[in-house]
Amino acid sequence: MPPDRLATGVGSIDRLLGGGLETDSITELYGEGGSGKTLLCLEVAHRVAREGRWVLYVDTEGVSVDRLRSIAGDSLERILKRFLLSTPKNLEEEGRAVATACALAREGKRPVGLIVVDSATFYYRLSLSGADEDDARTALSLELAELVATALAAHVPVLVTNQVWRNLRDGTLEPLGGSFVNHVAKTILRFDRLPGARRRVTLVKHRSLPEGTAEFRITDSGLEG
Repeated sequence: MPPDRLATGVGSIDRLLGGGLETDSITELYGEGGSGKTLLCLEVAHRVAREGRWVLYVDTEGVSVDRLRSIAGDSLERILKRFLLSTPKNLEEEGRAVATACALAREGKRPVGLIVVDSATFYYRLSLSGADEDDARTALSLELAELVATALAAHVPVLVTNQVWRNLRDGTLEPLGGSFVNHVAKTILRFDRLPGARRRVTLVKHRSLPEGTAEFRITDSGLEG
């Protein structure tokens, strides 16, 4: 594995990414509900914590401890000792949680191996078409800019999941947040549901790799690909 990559542990995805997640940038995951975005975040987080590094996890939608237990097995308690989980209840709290995670990663007092924001756009979506839409867009932009700066300064990979909206013109699913989100993420992966437990991930954007696809399966003990 290249030294600037963090392996996800899912072989098909790691091959698609040239070895894994880049350690100095944001990787954006987007797709409809149930397509595997959060499961990949948990898979990577488990891998990082198992190796003794800290995971700073900002959760706006409710991480399933049962799902993490199925991945970690008997090592769950040891894994959770390396998890710093924040559960903000609105966009303002989310911003503070991200700021705290970034500060911890940059100060270097503990070995931070991963920052996750799942989902970055949950509360942002609730502000759309309302009086607070402009403020929400500004808050999201500042949050992502701080994550980019932290990834660059601390060489910590950042995983951000994004919700989608349906383009009524052609029926396609598009990520929320517009061009700014797409610009700051140096790697973008789209997740699609296939029949049964199969899922497809498409590399939409990467600064050095061509577009491509990979498949994986959701199992009782994690992701296989």
